[in-house]
Amino acid sequence: LPTFLREYEKLGRQCAIEGLDHVQFLARLVELELIDRERRMVERRIKAAKFPATKSLDSFDFKAIPNLNKMQVLDLARSAWIDRRENVIALGPSGTGKTHVALGLGLAACQKGLSVSFITAAALVNELMEARDERRLLRLQKQLATVKLLIIDELGFVPLSKTGAELLFEVISQRYERGSTIITSNLPFDEWTETFGTERLTGALLDRLTHHVNILEMNGDSYRLGQSRARKAVVPT
Repeated sequence: LPTFLREYEKLGRQCAIEGLDHVQFLARLVELELIDRERRMVERRIKAAKFPATKSLDSFDFKAIPNLNKMQVLDLARSAWIDRRENVIALGPSGTGKTHVALGLGLAACQKGLSVSFITAAALVNELMEARDERRLLRLQKQLATVKLLIIDELGFVPLSKTGAELLFEVISQRYERGSTIITSNLPFDEWTETFGTERLTGALLDRLTHHVNILEMNGDSYRLGQSRARKAVVPT
């Protein structure tokens, strides 16, 4: 009870000044301990998620991507879809904020007490192939299958080898109706075959992902490019 140890003297003096009895003093102390414990648990979940940056939806400029359904995103931030084991797929060109939205939804899930893991598609495939070579693939697959929310970023940026595509398919297949997955991709669905190599594997993957899915259409001009231009516009000449 670290908060008890840290706060009991100061809180005791405060309660004495306010004329509160020992029961009220203990109630306040317990409340402080619970608040602090929840804060530490959220911090541990965020650290375990391995986010490349901690971004919330509060800092996302929805006006920059007008075709994105803001109410849908804010509803997803309540994380009820994770309890229903649904998926989210964010589609759009580079720079439109897909990763930011994925990070915001991941952060919201951490704050709701859910386990989250973030990784790029290329890094995940590399980890799977290394685990296979080192004979620890089953252990890694079990870890990936049990996390409540798995975020796979940048699917489609690089084509996958036949083995890599099959290993990634296996992860998604194992999570089907057991856990939720967010995938961000710069490719529309009809071009995913370029990443996975065969129509058969791509079709089977999409069949599992889209059975219970929330699709975020994020087409538009590059969000990052627009910010860069705005910064340059205010630089004095």
